[in-house]
Amino acid sequence: MALPKLSKFELRIMQALWSHGPSSVREVHESFPQKKRPAYTTVQTMVYRLEIKRAVRRTRKIGNALIFEALISKHAAQNRLIDELVELFGGHIQPLIAHLIAGGKLHLDDVEAARKTLRQSGKK
Repeated sequence: MALPKLSKFELRIMQALWSHGPSSVREVHESFPQKKRPAYTTVQTMVYRLEIKRAVRRTRKIGNALIFEALISKHAAQNRLIDELVELFGGHIQPLIAHLIAGGKLHLDDVEAARKTLRQSGKK
């Protein structure tokens, strides 16, 4: 099954589930910073939409609270975002790498780690 496309807000909800494990809508809602916390009903609606997208599922009910867990791993979601980003560049990563270097977000440690990964993947 293909991974669903997730919005930035949906990814923030998923982050709460990845960090805290199975959670109620209230717990997800409270994971947002208090100053920028969306309405409870907004979070609830988005969790239900994530359920429809099969990104989360209900695991149990405690009292009136439904408990949800992530069905998509953080790693899988990150890989999808990276693939979409590379696709925006027509499959070429050089402009992306140049931007990361210019912005000070890519360091020699990162290059060495990438080099090691490339060597390992070449051995397979």
